[in-house]
Amino acid sequence: MKRRNFIKTSSSVVLGSVMGSYGARAYSRVNNRMANLLLSMEDTDRVLVMVFLNGGNDGLNTVVPLDYLSQLNTARANIVQPESSLIELPGTNLGMHSSMSAMKQLYDEQKLLIIQNVGYDNPNFSHFRSTDIWMSGSDSDQVINSGWTGRYMNQEYPNFPFGYPSAEVPHPLAIEIGSTSSLLFQGPDTKMGLSINDPSFFYDLLDNVEAPVPEGRAGERIELIRILQKQSEQYSLRVKEAAEAVNTQSAYPENELAEKLKIVSRLIAGGLQTRLYLVQLGGFDTHANQVESNKTQGNHSQLLRYTSDSIKAFVDDLEFQGVDDRVLGMVFSEFGRRIKSNFSNGSDHGTAGPMFMFGPNIQPGVIGSNPVIPDQVFSGDNLPHEFDYRQIYSSIFEQWFCVPQQDISTNLLGEFDQLNIVKEGLQCQLATSTDDHRLSAQAGIHIFPSPAKEQIYVEFESTGETANIQVVSLDGKILQTTSTRQLAAGTQTISMNISHLGAGNYFVRYASRKGVQSRQFMKL
Repeated sequence: MKRRNFIKTSSSVVLGSVMGSYGARAYSRVNNRMANLLLSMEDTDRVLVMVFLNGGNDGLNTVVPLDYLSQLNTARANIVQPESSLIELPGTNLGMHSSMSAMKQLYDEQKLLIIQNVGYDNPNFSHFRSTDIWMSGSDSDQVINSGWTGRYMNQEYPNFPFGYPSAEVPHPLAIEIGSTSSLLFQGPDTKMGLSINDPSFFYDLLDNVEAPVPEGRAGERIELIRILQKQSEQYSLRVKEAAEAVNTQSAYPENELAEKLKIVSRLIAGGLQTRLYLVQLGGFDTHANQVESNKTQGNHSQLLRYTSDSIKAFVDDLEFQGVDDRVLGMVFSEFGRRIKSNFSNGSDHGTAGPMFMFGPNIQPGVIGSNPVIPDQVFSGDNLPHEFDYRQIYSSIFEQWFCVPQQDISTNLLGEFDQLNIVKEGLQCQLATSTDDHRLSAQAGIHIFPSPAKEQIYVEFESTGETANIQVVSLDGKILQTTSTRQLAAGTQTISMNISHLGAGNYFVRYASRKGVQSRQFMKL
């Protein structure tokens, strides 16, 4: 097995095994040992919490264009809610589903942004493929094996996983809570985040319930397993310490999504420096029995109530903990549903749909036009998208995380117009510890020229031993390798012919026994 593939598969196995097994538990504890840790933290760091509605949420049943209600009553007569039950958003000609009163409260509190008609060109109707597109930040015809946030984290922490956790970066870079591990936090070489399979694993960790960790004896593999095992144990300790620093939270409803968001709030309030979180709620593939006979109840209504109530409770808890100013939330799904309903009281895979942003620092209101519903709708008709989903990603990078435009273009594999998603006048903030680490890593390897046509030069600090220098595509494929002989310690430069490569962005990866560093360059 190649080292790169082994890193990808081993990291999630090791991290998952440390987190324990199923069994929910109550908690009430305080850990005074966190006091010294909290004093040393960069508590101005920004946090992004992403909520993924798995299955393809019916956007037309979530945020309803009231100016086209007559057409909707014709096109989806068996599932559309009666107008009297919809929650009207004043001044918008929009109505939210009757189950979303909690998110309407966020709207009234100016803590909710609705972005209409979000999608991408040439949409894919497969759950798995469309999810990968959203998670990787790719075009529909591109297969990219890294996530849009994974590439961002790799850019910020180019040596990961070697040398982590460290005194400067002691906590997980990202945390995903869910039964499956998505592509979102996958970097070009390795998974950049910690996976917690479900909320019960988190409580097992607090109660010191651990499953056995993997063992093995295979040269380089066992060395890596030990690195990852040690890393996961240290991360688990940091997660536990942060959780134990919080003994009181505001009320949450009893559902799967609320339980996950409750953990996220607890970790943020407890001082965990993790900047990216992903939680998921499944069940949105509503082909049949989407509604009951009165159309205000049913499977989709329950899912929207879970989503609405959980997000409102999460925002309230963050405010209760005094950390709400640090958190930006995003709600998305892999696609919407078709305009016309089917004969099973459901809706089939569609294209564009609404996204939500939440938190006290978003620019509240609605962005985009109401979806246009024709007078005559056929079974295959879909909504055109008004905004490319990567416009939201680009906006988050620059307006929330202060990522330079050049890095945004590299991470998102292109340039995308931005939307005003944060409050006017709000300044983005850089994480001091992250910047220091990135600058120190950049001192180790340089590539010039970039952009390049025929040849690049790789300058690096030799450790006096053999190293591999590889050119890697954005989807993780090794395109060429140069092995250095045992060079003298100090600054060295080698040349690499790249004339055979197509135009685009690539990585140069320098790997030795001392660690790995990656740097991006552009081929003209």
